[in-house]
Amino acid sequence: MADSILYNEDCIRSMKRLANGSIDLILTDPPYNLGNFMKGRDTNLKKMRDNFFGDAGWDDLSFEDWEKSMDNFFEESVRVLKKGGAMIVFMAIIKVESIIKIAERHGLYYKTTGIWHKLNPMPRNMNLHFVNSTEAWIYFTYKKRTGTFNNDGKVLHDFIETGVAANGERKFGKHPTQKPVQLMEFFVKVLTNEGETVLDPFMGSGSVGVAAKKNNRNFIGVEINENYFQIATRRIQEVKE
Repeated sequence: MADSILYNEDCIRSMKRLANGSIDLILTDPPYNLGNFMKGRDTNLKKMRDNFFGDAGWDDLSFEDWEKSMDNFFEESVRVLKKGGAMIVFMAIIKVESIIKIAERHGLYYKTTGIWHKLNPMPRNMNLHFVNSTEAWIYFTYKKRTGTFNNDGKVLHDFIETGVAANGERKFGKHPTQKPVQLMEFFVKVLTNEGETVLDPFMGSGSVGVAAKKNNRNFIGVEINENYFQIATRRIQEVKE
């Protein structure tokens, strides 16, 4: 039976409690630090960020402060990752290069940058510009150039297509950047084996935790926002062993 341990606090504080080399996969979706970038841009996305991203904290930092926070995050990440462990970080495309540079400073081996293509994105301002239907994810390994990769002989592309989180995944409440469980299950199945441990330091509404529990992986999740923490807790508790 897989265990799920959840913390409602800052991720760095929680990660410092974890033992060295105790995590097989870090799968997470940290703040993209687009708050200041969106200021002055008269778009629906700006309004959404004003309404929902205030508690994210890191999203409205200056780039320099965000980079320092991410540096601290990666410092703890490499401490808790096992040799050969994997890390998947979702990120805005314009910040991918920054994340790779920070990660490599801490000894992570860069594998690839992939794309999640949303098949049914919200058509904001569709008569004015291209609909935003993609987000980037970055794949690293630690101390080794290869790690667990369960592909069963199939070719796995770095371009993943799914719908956005369905309404049924939002029944306990909404999160502005919620990822679908199907997407997170893909990474959990490919990059870990049953009984191993997945960490999400920016848990949000808990999709990684749901994916881990459904597939018999231990899960550690951290979320600083109390409302989102409660949503995640209820979603993960609902999953049947």
